[in-house]
This record gives sequence, structure tokens and C-alpha cells, in this order.
Amino acid sequence: MDRFDAMATLVATVDGGSLSAASRALGMPLATVSRKISELESLLRTQLVVRTSRKLVLTEAGQAYVAASRRILDEIEDAERAASGEYRAPRGHLTITASVMFGRLHVEPVVLEFLKAYPDINARLVLADHVVNLVDDQVDVAIRVGLLPDSRMIATRLGEVGWVTCASPQYLEANGTPETPAELEKHDCIMFEGVYSNNLWSFGRGKESIFLPVRPRFSVNTADAAIAAAMASAGITHVLSYQVADAVASGALRLILRPFEPKLLPVHIIYAGQSLMPLKLRAFLDFSAPRLKASIPEFGLPVHVG
Repeated sequence: MDRFDAMATLVATVDGGSLSAASRALGMPLATVSRKISELESLLRTQLVVRTSRKLVLTEAGQAYVAASRRILDEIEDAERAASGEYRAPRGHLTITASVMFGRLHVEPVVLEFLKAYPDINARLVLADHVVNLVDDQVDVAIRVGLLPDSRMIATRLGEVGWVTCASPQYLEANGTPETPAELEKHDCIMFEGVYSNNLWSFGRGKESIFLPVRPRFSVNTADAAIAAAMASAGITHVLSYQVADAVASGALRLILRPFEPKLLPVHIIYAGQSLMPLKLRAFLDFSAPRLKASIPEFGLPVHVG
């Protein structure tokens, strides 16, 4: 039995919550996953997990063993990285994640520029409008828009963006410009049903903040589709400032309800804390952070009038 392989299988099973989840994550037959855990229990002469019809529950011995296994596997991974030269020169594979539109517009150009500067590094950019778990999905670094939950991740603040409300000049000329959020009830609204949004639009700050229920005339699940619909004069939409900056700058869309815009959202670059940081990650952080910081004022539209 390969003890380290069995440890990794046990950890994957615990993280996935079931044998079948570990089987999918490891690309390993279900029977093999079960056998490796049984062999480990036989070697240790103790039960590590209690198998139920719905999930796995660690025994007290299992909890201690899994914690120790994580430390050992992390140390092995660090040793392999050191042996391969990852800590002596920026080289290897880097995985980065960001939300779809922010990543496509602003992160991808920085990554491509970074690859030109570091020919020994390969990169994978994961664009997803849901929160990708850096540890579980083996992601090195994430660029996140919005408030961050408390975690063990290390975060560097890059800037701020905000929610804005907009419509095409043609729509506003034909239907009038709402002066308060309450007047949106009389207008056709375009809903962006993305990771940052639901059927409530936020307005105001502090004690004056409100979440306004919106009955959309048209709903889409991507911001660029909502913006395209607004540019086609289908109605009023509510999106993040960086998403609509180009359309506003070109005059295709006009910002409205400026005095009622909500509190700005922070933009962070985050990564997991490590005792020994690979040079590929340090190189990317040093390269990307100032470039992303410099780009945010360009698409982080001024928020309040005056």
C-alpha cells in the first residue's frame, strides 16, 4: 500500500463528503477509493470514518489522523516544489480566478502581459460568476469584487467599484428619466441575475440605504447581455460600474439616479497564506497588483454628483 496515496485519498474523501465525490475528484474507481481507506484503517488498526447512507463522519481518531495527513501532504508538496526549482526561480503552473466580465475585461490582459514577461510560467484563468474555493479547487490566486468573509486568506485591496443604474438616451427621451428609485416601478427594468444580484436593487448609503424589489420586464444571467439590452433601449438596468464604463463613455448609455447610488464595493486580490511562497505566485502578485490598481480608476466611475 502506498501510504501517502492512501492519505491523499482519505483527505479527498473527507473534503468531498463521500466516497463517490472523492472518486470523481481523483478520477479513481469508487471501489479503489473504498479499498484504500479500508487498507489504511487496517494498517492503523482503528476506524477512521463511519460510513452512512448520506455522508462520512470522522471518528475521533480519524479527525486527528486527517489533520496530521494534511500537514504531511502539504510538506511533501512544498518539498516537491523546492526540488523542481519553483522556489529558486519563477516557473511552473499558475491558476487564477475572477468573475466572468471583470476577468475578461481586466484580468486576462494582465495575465497575458505577465506570461510575456515570464516565459517559464504557464497560466490557467478560471472565469466564473460563483465563488471558487482556492484550496479545494487548487487555485493560486483570485480577484474578487465585493466584501470578503473572514478567512485564512491573505487579501490586498486594489480599489473600489459600485452599483450604477443606467439606460440609453433614446429610452429616457421616450419614457422620461426617473428622479427617485421609487419611480422605477413605472419603467421597464432589465434584471441581471448574476452572482452579485437578485430581484432587489440597492440604493442609498447608511441609514438611507434601501433594497428595492424590482419586477423586471426582461431578465438575463450575464451582465453583458443586460447591458446590450439597455443599449437596445429595452429598459433600465442596474449593474456594476466597471461593467458599463465603456458604454457610458461612448454615450450609448446614460447614468441615472446618481445621488442614490449605494456604498462602493472593494476589489481584492487574495491568496492562501503559505509558509514558503512559490516565486511564481510572488511574481504574479508583484506584477498584477499595481496594474490592476491603476486600471480601476478608469472603469470605477465617479459615484456621487458633486
